[in-house]
Amino acid sequence: MKAYRDQHFLTDRNAIERIADLVPVDGKQVLEIGPGNGALTRALLDRGAVVRAIELDYNLCGELAAVFPDEIADGRLEIIQGDAVKCAYPPCGIVISNLPYSASSKITFRLFEHGFDVAVLMYQMEFVKRMVAPTGTPACGRLSVMVQTFSCVERCFDLSPNCFSPKPQVRSTVVKIHPRPPIFPIRDMRIYADIVRVLFMHRRKTVRNCLRESGGILTSVQVEVLLAGLPEEILASRPETLYLEDYATMANLVA
Repeated sequence: MKAYRDQHFLTDRNAIERIADLVPVDGKQVLEIGPGNGALTRALLDRGAVVRAIELDYNLCGELAAVFPDEIADGRLEIIQGDAVKCAYPPCGIVISNLPYSASSKITFRLFEHGFDVAVLMYQMEFVKRMVAPTGTPACGRLSVMVQTFSCVERCFDLSPNCFSPKPQVRSTVVKIHPRPPIFPIRDMRIYADIVRVLFMHRRKTVRNCLRESGGILTSVQVEVLLAGLPEEILASRPETLYLEDYATMANLVA
């Protein structure tokens, strides 16, 4: 198949088999985002999965339909033409995808909102480093906090550019994500997400100044409650120096 929109197809057979074997899929509904040329799709189907694949590119959808006519006819494969950043996701407990790197962050947040039992996802290596960066360290960001609040991330293996065609300029990493309840109780998940977002909009500023410049994401009442109720130690800190417990404390203060 021809590569569209600067796509890089995973062609290394060993890598494809390793990804498909990370989670048992026989008889299970599997969501695949960005099937591309269908190499991983084929591996999942061969293992007995029922695949629901979301593909943005209209041309690739047509080519996939031509490659898998029998699987589509018997209901083992559904190809959904749409933008995974915006379109509705079908109900699936398992997600196995080589995500489009340009939309990795948005799709990851959407997957958490949608809900899943386990996900095997391939990202750009630098993205994974940010995802697993420990809270309380300079590398920590909004992605790190949100992913680690609601899941455990298991780094599985790395892939070189030689595993793709055409070769990308970056290395890739496959991870397994297991959702779990937050370690620290959170009364309102939406408020929690808003606070994390606000703080990392101005990550080099103090928490106090981040809250004051929340841009309308937090209400004026919520901001005043936080400014009045948080200890000076937190207000004078920068967001990346905080821990998951601190974010939960802030959310619960205004919930």
